Amino acid sequence: MMMAETRMIPIAPYLAVLVVTLVTFPALAQSPPPQIDSINERDLRADLFFIGSDAMRGRLTNTPENLITSEFIKSRFERLGLAAAVPGYFQNYDVTRVTLGPTNTLEVIQNGSPMSVTHGEGFNTEWFSATADVKAPVVFAGYGITAPDLRHDDYRAEDVVKGTIVLVIDHEPGEHDPGSPFDGVVASELSGTLRKAQAAQARGAVGILFVSDVHNHPAPSDGPADPAAGTRAGGDWPPQPPRLGAYSLADWMKSIRIPAARISTATAATLIAGTGRTLEDLSRSSDRPGGIAAVRLPGAEGHLATAVDPNPLSDRNVLAMIQGSDARLRNEWVIVSAHFDHGGADGSQVLNGADDNGSGTVALLEIAEAYALAAKAGRRPRRSVLFASFNSEEHGLLGAWAYTLQPAAPLAQTVAVLNMDMVGRNEEVPAMDRDGRFNGLEPQTAASNANALNIIGSVRTPALKANIARISPGIGLDIKYRYDNSASQLLRRSDHWPFVQNGVPGLWFFTGLHPDYHDIDDDPGRINYEKMARIARLVYQVSWDLAQQNTRPALLPRSAPGVPGPPR
Repeated sequence: MMMAETRMIPIAPYLAVLVVTLVTFPALAQSPPPQIDSINERDLRADLFFIGSDAMRGRLTNTPENLITSEFIKSRFERLGLAAAVPGYFQNYDVTRVTLGPTNTLEVIQNGSPMSVTHGEGFNTEWFSATADVKAPVVFAGYGITAPDLRHDDYRAEDVVKGTIVLVIDHEPGEHDPGSPFDGVVASELSGTLRKAQAAQARGAVGILFVSDVHNHPAPSDGPADPAAGTRAGGDWPPQPPRLGAYSLADWMKSIRIPAARISTATAATLIAGTGRTLEDLSRSSDRPGGIAAVRLPGAEGHLATAVDPNPLSDRNVLAMIQGSDARLRNEWVIVSAHFDHGGADGSQVLNGADDNGSGTVALLEIAEAYALAAKAGRRPRRSVLFASFNSEEHGLLGAWAYTLQPAAPLAQTVAVLNMDMVGRNEEVPAMDRDGRFNGLEPQTAASNANALNIIGSVRTPALKANIARISPGIGLDIKYRYDNSASQLLRRSDHWPFVQNGVPGLWFFTGLHPDYHDIDDDPGRINYEKMARIARLVYQVSWDLAQQNTRPALLPRSAPGVPGPPR
């Protein structure tokens, strides 16, 4: 698993959708799907002691062990007789490892008087920036978000934006409001810097500058400057690259043609001086319902030159499939997924990633085997089922995002994604969160979660939740729906998220965080294999039922009552 305005709307149409969605799903037969008993603790244990062994060195992206793991998954799919969903089973895509280029300068010009800003102090080039050099007037565009379905547009004054450098603040309106239509307290996809740069570029901006939303994240009143609070530029480029590496999708890097940089609050104060307003005042005004129309900053110009060096690398997912038996429904798809990468090793210290996410990977293999055995016995699902083993989840869900850019099965024909990530332990949240890994979660013991399974994403898919409610009593799990609108940001931290952003219903099956999460003690000997087998059987039955039903679940719009934030 990856590490981190309210308004009146008509209710009747959404209630109608909800009622129709629920009643069109027939009561499920009590009989289990075929070959469900083939999913067993013994096989899960055997596979996980291999994938999670020290020899696999934590399966880090761009390592031999990561490639070996993908070959192992492919060979298992082949042995089961599953068809390749893409030629050769491997879905190849490019990632980039970005380093800072030689020329990164910023000159702020106020009423004709230039001021040079030091890189690393007053500004920092963003990792996704284009290599470019522009000089243009600066305008303030609030949060820099365009969301037509929420009637929010910070670029309504499009003629003001064209040919300018836009200054935008971080995050989103209603960041701390659980009722915010921007996914509640979960950071919406539109609040990300890359998405804001794409929006600015689409409206004709020639450059973009980011600064802290100081009305939500004020600087400390005393002590040294805090980069996280935005008093300095933040986001330094370390001379020694991080051990895990900093990766991006090559397609994302190619999508940005304008320079992008983060500036300090002091640099921003110089740019906005001509307005006679403070940054906090301008920042607060950006929470206006519907967004703020971009405004010119009197006398302000910027000369921004950025340079980044994207180093291309090849990465890959592993995809297999079983074709549906129904001539009408076989072109619709159910995806069962799990990521196989983890955090690698630091010398002799191996982050085995048995739970994260060896557990989901071996559960995926068991479910794939059940489908294969059923097919050999003459029982195929009506819809087609795709088994997706995604890579580079730990670097920002990159494998899943890459799939949505070039899907093996059309997204419009994808009924749902059932994602497994960390399904092998009991959730345990210590009272003392020393490193911030459990931010937003209530302290709880492993014993209190001995039989618990979290399902995340159901707020947008009530039909799937209803399916699970009918199935789960026979599986014997305590199903909890508690993290869809949590400051822990769990909703967006696994591979179902890119699909939801593209209009596909998605659920994440997740037993929860624990002190061994992203630690050297996440090893195969600590897994609850009996519980994991029951979870795999549940996911198998949910996927089988989805593949059999005449109708498909709806994804409610994010503006529906009680639904903080749907797809982009």
